[in-house]
Amino acid sequence: MRGVGNRGVIWVAAVSAALLRFPGLFWPITPDEAGFTLVARSWHPQPESVYGVHWVDRPPILIAVVKLSDAIGGVLFMRAVAALGCILLVISAAGVARRISGPRAAAWTAVAVAAITANPMIDSVAAKGELLGIPLIMGSMWCSLVALERRAPAYAVAAGFLATLALGLKQNLFAGLVFGGVLLVAALLTKRVTAPEFRRLAGAALAGAALPILALVVWALAVGVHLDALWYAVYGFRGDALKVLLEGTLRGPEKRARILAGVVLGCGMALIVAGYLVHIRSAWRTDKAVTAATLAVLAADGLGLVLGGSYWRPYLFVLVPGTALCAAMLAARPSKRGLAMRSVIAIATVSTAVSLITWTLSNDKGVVTPRWVYTGEAIKAAAQPSDSLVTFGGRADLQFASGLPSPYRHLWSLPMRTLDPGYRSLIALVEGPDAPTWFVEAASFEAWGADGGRALREAVQERYTIHGYGCGGTSVYLLRGVQRPFVVPVCDEPVL
Repeated sequence: MRGVGNRGVIWVAAVSAALLRFPGLFWPITPDEAGFTLVARSWHPQPESVYGVHWVDRPPILIAVVKLSDAIGGVLFMRAVAALGCILLVISAAGVARRISGPRAAAWTAVAVAAITANPMIDSVAAKGELLGIPLIMGSMWCSLVALERRAPAYAVAAGFLATLALGLKQNLFAGLVFGGVLLVAALLTKRVTAPEFRRLAGAALAGAALPILALVVWALAVGVHLDALWYAVYGFRGDALKVLLEGTLRGPEKRARILAGVVLGCGMALIVAGYLVHIRSAWRTDKAVTAATLAVLAADGLGLVLGGSYWRPYLFVLVPGTALCAAMLAARPSKRGLAMRSVIAIATVSTAVSLITWTLSNDKGVVTPRWVYTGEAIKAAAQPSDSLVTFGGRADLQFASGLPSPYRHLWSLPMRTLDPGYRSLIALVEGPDAPTWFVEAASFEAWGADGGRALREAVQERYTIHGYGCGGTSVYLLRGVQRPFVVPVCDEPVL
């Protein structure tokens, strides 16, 4: 990979990262995509509620992007946006690697990033905040390196701006801020920059980082959203949610954590990071500032992943920028260290190819089907336009597929468990005059609390009758006194 060949490899990797997400376009809408779209379509800010009708613990910038994408190309157009983001991610990762170790490292790092982001073991379908935000992080890292190399405040402004903008897509995407801050401090401590240069670059970076925050505050004040409500939706909720997770059964999170560990190993991320850490002394001798910044990013992202508590596979996208830095430091070296890193990147590429083939064949044969979407479509076929639906258990994809509105504000299970303890609001809704026409028990009523679950089951059974079963035996209830066709979903249709 030399000269023009290196640039060619980078572009092939970038385009491949986008094209390899193409099979995912055939998969129906996923729960988070559906939930974000429902929130965006009903967005009506209020003083105590950032989004009005529904509640979600995500920054307004993400919902604004979803709303714009939906307006341009429909609900799944966001996946095309994510594919474009993958191109920018690979190119910016190559740019970072070139600054650190040269053109050969840029090519190998591009291949590594493309392989990891396209691997179905993580997620090759959904377009969510993690995948949309990491291109901004890589861009911020590139700007930070250029700002340091050229002593250019303009690049420092761009680095700070992109780093904070990434937080607007997912609130734990702080790797850009960590990298830029530690890089600059380490450069000062190692006398790579003078104190005046440090102050100039740091001031510019802080100014850039403040721009998205100021814009968000101005927006909140303009539409009348209280700043404490905005803060709680973006950050404050996470503390309350973590308490709920720790107080409940940990079997689900523990199982997902084990799966996550297997995916980190299987897609090559663990091996790339481990290869870097094993040779950390060599990296430190080569570039102390970049090594310090890389270690800080790995530590911060790892801690954020552990403290997240839920351990869903797409969370691993957060680790991609740090993994790219590890690959960049060693991939181009002619020594055994470099050969080992290149071998690991090759393994990651093979892993992606095998995973894509397996995933595609499984979908084609109907081994894996979007059963919640099929259930929602069956309800849609039986419902009337004036009907409404509540799904217990956080299946926004079922809700979206039904085409019916939800009078309940929570579309995800964790906010429901955190903000509606004992399901008091939901029970009041079921017992009140605005009770939904349909009610789906997507998760057992007692799954997250016996007392509240029993009370909810009694309320539902008092006012509803079972009127069908979804894929997998999910109970579908219909309000007593309402006449509708029986719900009979088709559950075994392949996606591809």
